[in-house]
Amino acid sequence: MNMIEPAPVRKSVTVRTSPQQAFDVFVSGMGTWWIKGHSLTQSGQKTVVVEAVAGGRWYEIGNAGEECEWGRVIACDRPNRVLFDWQLNADFDYDPGLHTEVEVLFEANGEGGTTVILEHRHLEKYGVKAKEMRGIFDSENGWGGLLASYMEKAAA
Repeated sequence: MNMIEPAPVRKSVTVRTSPQQAFDVFVSGMGTWWIKGHSLTQSGQKTVVVEAVAGGRWYEIGNAGEECEWGRVIACDRPNRVLFDWQLNADFDYDPGLHTEVEVLFEANGEGGTTVILEHRHLEKYGVKAKEMRGIFDSENGWGGLLASYMEKAAA
């Protein structure tokens, strides 16, 4: 068996809402929960936009109106799944030649809630920085903190 190095980052959280609502907050409401300190724009983050269709853009809008590409939507199946093409390099600059994937699944848990499962994969494409980037994505400053922020918004 061939293990991919580094392994994908996997996180899951449970929110007390329907899959439809959980999906909508994650995708359409990304600008309401994405941590403002995780901004790539010069003027700071005003919002994050996900065009929730295959081939749609995924980008940030700064407070001064500038746009910064993050990647694309590869697949969007509301309320079950969204698959992003994350195209930010190790310096968190947009790189149209870099393709890692962030897949998010929304599964009803039978108790009126939804389990949200996130996987950020193909991290080997970061080359010599792959393990370092995995550590960043897997940290509380990475997907851990982002999903905690998302959980607060989804439960509101």
